Amino acid sequence: MDDKLIQLLTTKLRDKNTPMAEFRAAADKLALVLVHQAAQFLHVKQITVTTPLEQSAQGTELRENIVLVPILRSGLALLPAFLQYFPHARVGFVGLKRDEKTAIAHLYYKKLPPIKAEDQVLVLDPMIATGGSGASTLKIVTELGIRQEQIIFIGVIAATPGIEEINHEFPHVKVIVACRDQKLNAAKYIVPGLGDFGDRYFGSE
Repeated sequence: MDDKLIQLLTTKLRDKNTPMAEFRAAADKLALVLVHQAAQFLHVKQITVTTPLEQSAQGTELRENIVLVPILRSGLALLPAFLQYFPHARVGFVGLKRDEKTAIAHLYYKKLPPIKAEDQVLVLDPMIATGGSGASTLKIVTELGIRQEQIIFIGVIAATPGIEEINHEFPHVKVIVACRDQKLNAAKYIVPGLGDFGDRYFGSE
């Protein structure tokens, strides 16, 4: 990953004075960076193609199908970037709503496509705070018979406790985040963080 580019984009996301349109633009650009990072861990196979000059050239293609699983609603912000690179990917949705009193996320929606054991599943969620939503989604996916090694969890910002929770529950899932903060506040929000990603991206605050 380009650290300078990530710093520029995450600074724009963290700034409380960033207007919605600029926040959204920065998030969309950062999502494309995350696609490139995630692609480094996708399984590929070697193939031979014929160029317009009738010459053979070695290349690669994906070895397995891709399934994208954004966690509603913030995960929807990352989805277009991943579909841009993986247009044939199937998409499933998991809806989890945080209880503001307990900070525990409760499942309210689940719609997943058929997923084969050999598929690679990319879970999308910009914020990893306590890790509860992420762990709940990973449990849903692994209960379908998907091995942890076939799953990549992708986020924008994570708190150390959330990363530790996911690593403890799912030690073989690859976790990719643009930046990592050390702690949560008393309300279980990431600090310094960037506020509520979904509210700022969708303009619902």
